[in-house]
Amino acid sequence: MASASLQFFAFILALFGVFGDIAATLLPNWKVNADVGSNIITAITQMQGLWMDCTWYSTGMFSCTLKYSVLSLPVYIQAARTTMVLSCILSAFGICITTAGMKCTKLGGDSDSKSHACFAGGVCFILAGISGLVPTSWYTREIISNFLEQTIPESSKHEPGGAVYTGFISSGFLLIAGVIFCASCFKKQQGAWIYPPNQHYFPSTEQESNAGYNLKDYV
Repeated sequence: MASASLQFFAFILALFGVFGDIAATLLPNWKVNADVGSNIITAITQMQGLWMDCTWYSTGMFSCTLKYSVLSLPVYIQAARTTMVLSCILSAFGICITTAGMKCTKLGGDSDSKSHACFAGGVCFILAGISGLVPTSWYTREIISNFLEQTIPESSKHEPGGAVYTGFISSGFLLIAGVIFCASCFKKQQGAWIYPPNQHYFPSTEQESNAGYNLKDYV
């Protein structure tokens, strides 16, 4: 029962991780530049994401521009696009597999098949967490290095946006969920190796029965 509750808790964490991963991939605020200037009325906020760049004005107007050209983008943005999409796909596969493998569901067949499914789903969650953690770390490193660069003007410097923090937290949720699923299945398999199922043999009974038959033949 405790293992089933732990798996359910890991599944909830994985759900939060999947939704956060998708949101971080689509949000345009991976890096933010707030340029207030001399007049608060003309203040604008520039945001850059993986797929589009948006500009918010203090008057409430905003405009977004899609990034159509892939080859013109920096390497870290191209890598972030690829790995974040891969993280979303792996986490979605993990949700589908663990749904059939959890103890609280009636899918997935016998206990061994459900255990293998949970382990496979946990591996998917771990790979998804790593795939989401790498681009967010690389993207944050690029933002910080540009921010500390003295030759770059202040108006062109950015800070990490909400999408980066969402990606970090989502990757952490996926990693924790994957470790819990893999650990629960590993403990079950280890217990099966240490305590194999009892097999009942009755050699003495068989010998006595055979001896009885032999005595009758001689009578």
